[in-house]
Amino acid sequence: MTDTEEGFLEIDGARLEYCHIGEHDSTSPTLVFLHEGLGSVAMWKDFPAQLVKASGLNAFIYSRQSYGKSSVLPLAREVNYSYSEAVDVLPKVLAAANIVNPLFIGHSDGASIALIYAGALELPKTLGLILMAPHVFNEDISTAGIEAAKLAYEQGNLRARLSAYHDDVDNAFWRWNDIWLHDDFQFWNIEEFLKNISVPVLHIQGENDEYGTKAQTQAIQGQCPGKVEVLMLAECGHSPFRDQTQATLDAICSFIHRHDLKNI
Repeated sequence: MTDTEEGFLEIDGARLEYCHIGEHDSTSPTLVFLHEGLGSVAMWKDFPAQLVKASGLNAFIYSRQSYGKSSVLPLAREVNYSYSEAVDVLPKVLAAANIVNPLFIGHSDGASIALIYAGALELPKTLGLILMAPHVFNEDISTAGIEAAKLAYEQGNLRARLSAYHDDVDNAFWRWNDIWLHDDFQFWNIEEFLKNISVPVLHIQGENDEYGTKAQTQAIQGQCPGKVEVLMLAECGHSPFRDQTQATLDAICSFIHRHDLKNI
């Protein structure tokens, strides 16, 4: 049986829930999961455990502030919140978890945070980036998808479904939805960080992603100087690890093997 440790980290006065799966020492390569804009530890379900088993690496999963069982966020998010999460919070999380060789697995907002971290020259290096449905700029389809989510939350069953994964579901939802629909957020763009990313990148995108187009893929592949591998998945929306679980697992394990990321 794979060892699992659950608990909370105290980061800048906030309690952030975490789950650590597998054996870990301070220098071992660690899969660090960065969730989407409405995600949490629980919303990854058993995907991290499946990947630990398939890859032979250990995994660290945490919920950012206002998500899952973590502390609520008392103030509205700023337009640059993903930068703050990448540059201010994530390094402290890694230090508290004793992780010095992270291999980021980011989904949506989490993928954007991973890109900023990897492209911020003042931060320690990551071994590589595994990105699922990343955003590097806002698109009309993103706004439309988030407006649809707002309607589903207010009039449909989205609130009920999300409440199973967040202690304060309203805080989690509105802190995300409000900033993405803010007028200033239409200009959000993190392409400036791409030119500094030389580590291996695996970009997994669903052909039916309701929040982004292939323009995101083209920007990342065209502007990162390092090797960027792209996997486009048919019959797949915004969440490859849920919509195409086996294909996603296989692609990640193959990427880890090709770049010898287990033997750092």
